[in-house]
Amino acid sequence: METLESELTCPICLELFEDPLLLPCAHSLCFNCAHRILVSHCSTSKPLESISAFQCPTCRYVITLNQRGLEGLKRNVTLQNIIDRFQKASISSPNSPTESRRLQTQRPYTMDLRISCQFCEQDPPREAVKTCVTCEVSYCDRCLRATHPNKKPFTSHRLVEPVPDTHIRGLTCLEHENEKVNMYCLVDDQLICALCKLVGRHREHQVSSLTERFDKLKQTLENNLTNLVKRNSELENQMAKLIQICQQVEVNTAMHEAKLVEECDELVEIIRQRKQIIAVKIKESKVMKLRKLAQQIANCRQCLERSSALITQAEQSLKENDHARFLQSARNVAERVAMATASSQVLIPDVNLNEAFDNFALDFSREKKILEGLDYLTAPNPPAIREELCTASHDTITVHWTSDDEFSVTSYELQYTIYTGQTNFISLYNSADSWMIVPNIKQNHYTVHGLQSGTRYIFFVKAINQAGSRNSEPARLKTNSQPFKLDPKTAHKKLRLSNDCLTMEKDESSLKKSHTPERFSGTGSYGAAGNVFIDSGCHYWEVLLGASTWYAVGVAYKSAPKNEWSGKNSSSWVFSRCNNNFLVRHDGKEMLVEASLQLRRLESPYLTGMKTCH
Repeated sequence: METLESELTCPICLELFEDPLLLPCAHSLCFNCAHRILVSHCSTSKPLESISAFQCPTCRYVITLNQRGLEGLKRNVTLQNIIDRFQKASISSPNSPTESRRLQTQRPYTMDLRISCQFCEQDPPREAVKTCVTCEVSYCDRCLRATHPNKKPFTSHRLVEPVPDTHIRGLTCLEHENEKVNMYCLVDDQLICALCKLVGRHREHQVSSLTERFDKLKQTLENNLTNLVKRNSELENQMAKLIQICQQVEVNTAMHEAKLVEECDELVEIIRQRKQIIAVKIKESKVMKLRKLAQQIANCRQCLERSSALITQAEQSLKENDHARFLQSARNVAERVAMATASSQVLIPDVNLNEAFDNFALDFSREKKILEGLDYLTAPNPPAIREELCTASHDTITVHWTSDDEFSVTSYELQYTIYTGQTNFISLYNSADSWMIVPNIKQNHYTVHGLQSGTRYIFFVKAINQAGSRNSEPARLKTNSQPFKLDPKTAHKKLRLSNDCLTMEKDESSLKKSHTPERFSGTGSYGAAGNVFIDSGCHYWEVLLGASTWYAVGVAYKSAPKNEWSGKNSSSWVFSRCNNNFLVRHDGKEMLVEASLQLRRLESPYLTGMKTCH
């Protein structure tokens, strides 16, 4: 139905043909559309009858008119009959595709809107049940039966579900007030009418039907809307994560605040307990020292009393003037005084100044500094890899880094992997399977061994403490290429190596080389191996062939036989030239390949193992 409808559509108004004219070029055109074309070509000073020709809008064929003008053209009766039958089928069957699209665009406006009959004379008018697209009027059931009997020409009118008057009448052209817009200019991106395309400034522009443009723009809008909805969903998810993080911040902050109070209370309790313990120790020391001093005072008092009594007795003896009596009484006193004088150091106790308790000190300066330095621990600042200080060999890289928060770092962790060109480092970092990790590094540098030669790696350094860790920015470092030369210890006796062991050529006179297990020894196979054995990685080299027409270049295991052609066994692979034939060979199997006879340079990328030349 949609294909048939497009065949019955006028190229000017893009509606079904109405009173179609049959043009001499076999195309058709609505009578009114043809009349509008003539009007557009007619100036104000010339009458319409003066127009004697116009172009077919489909094929640009010039249509010549006789004196009768448009009336002189034949009516396309057959086409009109087809249109009539098509319209009847459209009325009795579901809406045509075009009408369905029209109704889809109109339905959102009419779901909750009451459309009134525009033909009713009563007030208020009854609700409309149909809208005639041809009449551009909405009718109630009674008015519809009265105005649209089942007879011609009303049977050709298109009836649809009620729609507002503004939607059924459509938009008018900005340049031609009486014309409806019925096509879309793709150049100026605006709605135009048929006259704009025929005689206006859009004549040479590419245009599209409203339906086609509607479908395309709707699809574009739906796609963009889908993307926008998807982005909004992602933003909502992101916002939900941020809100969750905010909530987690609140929870963690409350937890840390409670922990702070708890830890400080414990410190205060420890200080209180230590204060009590030290106070008890001070009191105990005081009691012990005072008891000891009291005993010393009592001893001193006792000695003083004895000494005072002896002094009194001696003074009484000195008052005796009678010599005989003095000698009799003073001898005993003199002995006692002499004994007391001799033992005075024993009788008088030593006084120790330390017993005064002045050698006791309370020094909490160290503890005060520790308390003043109390703070919550955070993850250390990210370290910075110093690429200008990093060094590399063919299988090692020494990574250097610095940290402005070194005192809070407990250890470092080095992570590295082969750089594949991926720029999304977050995604690359999260793919943990491909990373090598070196933990518990105490210095600001580390040397990684066992790397592939000529390979770029990406490195991260993580600074760690009890509070967490932070990563450095990524650094891309590359190992040096593996130097390669031919090994003279493996070269056949009839081969001569020169140019610092980079050039090989046949030399029948060079036969003084001793035989070794590493040396090629075949009678028809003159070869030499490289001095580097490669067990992994991607590698590339070039061989300049000169004018040789018989050679083989390839790779082999170190254990490959040295007494036969490479490629004749399962341990070697070669590209070979035998006069004018080029082939690849492995395990005795050969396959011819196409190559130029002027081949002078052979490139061999991405092969692993031992390089050999014959």
